Amino acid sequence: MLWLKRWNFIERARLERELWDAFEAGDDIEEKLERLRSSLAEATPGSPAAADSRFRLEVWETTRVRIRRIETLMRDQAPR
Repeated sequence: MLWLKRWNFIERARLERELWDAFEAGDDIEEKLERLRSSLAEATPGSPAAADSRFRLEVWETTRVRIRRIETLMRDQAPR
């Protein structure tokens, strides 16, 4: 059912929101991704939890790029 999650807009939006919330709270999102990567490396390869974590990592990596791009644009738009 992982293929279904990939196309489920609500599931993707929920995962994106998790990372946005962490960013807005001032958490280090790169560290959050690294923790997820390390837990994924320790997970059993065929398990459903590993598949969910891989999907979360995929969504978070894409979202992180977007967050940093917006952060740069906002910094450039700040009044001087």
